[in-house]
Amino acid sequence: MNAIINMYAPFFDLNNWATVIESGEDWLIIFSLVIMECILSVDNAVVLAAQTQSLPNKKDQEKSLFYGLIGAYIFRFLVIGIGVYLINFWAIKAFGAIYLFYLFIKHFFLDKNKSDVEVPKEKSKPKGWKKHLHISQFWQVVISIELMDIVFSIDSVLASLAVSHNPVIVLIGGMIGILAMRGIAEIIMGLMGKIPELQGMAYVLILFIAVKLFLSIPMIDIHIPNMVFVAFLAGAIIVTFIIHYINNNKKQKN
Repeated sequence: MNAIINMYAPFFDLNNWATVIESGEDWLIIFSLVIMECILSVDNAVVLAAQTQSLPNKKDQEKSLFYGLIGAYIFRFLVIGIGVYLINFWAIKAFGAIYLFYLFIKHFFLDKNKSDVEVPKEKSKPKGWKKHLHISQFWQVVISIELMDIVFSIDSVLASLAVSHNPVIVLIGGMIGILAMRGIAEIIMGLMGKIPELQGMAYVLILFIAVKLFLSIPMIDIHIPNMVFVAFLAGAIIVTFIIHYINNNKKQKN
């Protein structure tokens, strides 16, 4: 019981919240986490929206996404508390760094033939576990959204905790990111359609975070300041736009 209390105590420390809210440096980190969340999760937003298409009307579709949002917030709160505790163990840090490095490799080298996310256009009958549940279609969709939120958020939480160990910073960044990703998914998708290099940039950030996390294990004990990550993000955005400009000019010449 004491371990659980210690895991979630920082969330209820008003001084911790006040320090974060009043700190310009912490807000820069939060802003960085929001950008990363939006870019990494835009495909997830499409999949979640696709799940609602089986519902008969727009009201139920919006309602299911709202319930899904509440569930995502609750799960994010729970998993951050556990993550803050676990990430103190060097083996978890090493595993997390390796996993984030795997995500980088997977994106650039293993997913070359991966097709874009397809949004189902036709309503289909419940399949798999859904057809065995004696509950309404609406709640089946809500459960699906919650389960996918759990899977989708693990990567984001792990990457965020590697940037900052303060759970309040990670929680604020994650919640703003979730809301922004759901609310402006179409805008983000449009921007990434015009500047596809943005997704690659996000996974370069993942690589940086993997290195940062791995270097922090006790055997190496090199800690990269959080502001270095913010500076790296700013530089990555500038480089991404330069690469996009060069690629765009090449296409126009061809």
